[in-house]
Amino acid sequence: MKVELRADGTLHISGYVNVTGKMSRPVITAKGQRVIEVIEERTFQNALSKATNVKMTKDHNPNCVLAETRANTLTLHEDSIGLRAEADITDETTIMEAKEGKIKGWSFGMRNIIDKIEERAEQLPIRHVKGFDLDHITLVVNKTPVYAATSVELRADDELEELETRAFDDDLQFVNNKKEKTYDNSEFEKRLEKLKVAE
Repeated sequence: MKVELRADGTLHISGYVNVTGKMSRPVITAKGQRVIEVIEERTFQNALSKATNVKMTKDHNPNCVLAETRANTLTLHEDSIGLRAEADITDETTIMEAKEGKIKGWSFGMRNIIDKIEERAEQLPIRHVKGFDLDHITLVVNKTPVYAATSVELRADDELEELETRAFDDDLQFVNNKKEKTYDNSEFEKRLEKLKVAE
């Protein structure tokens, strides 16, 4: 993850929210099964193609929206590595947390998962995730990144819906391109030198 404080005061964050085609650490699914998970390639691309808007939150808090695709402050795409994000953030608290090195990584939420379980003898099954709805991505700041978690939420139509979250640790690189104001004292210094000569 590259965290860059730009000259205009905007915080630009870029990096991989998740890597596709790689085996995860052991996780527990919403059904309570312990598995190794693989998010198949093109899964994020397909999720993005049907998403009308994806928000970037902080610590999965839906009331703390830092950027979103609809506002062009967040861009998301899947490449040969995985889901890549680029975000421009103006939230002053988050900017201060970035300066203090408090950003711990990425996480994202997915719903309506389509998967296939591959059973293996004497090993954990592999859960191949083939499709889902991308609910949001988030910066992990004040919470400990948990690779897998599931919450059950009540939708507006009074139906329960499961949201699975996945975390990804990405080495943090902070770049400060915000130049401090400097003052040109050369004219003052010239006048001072002339005064000294006149004495």
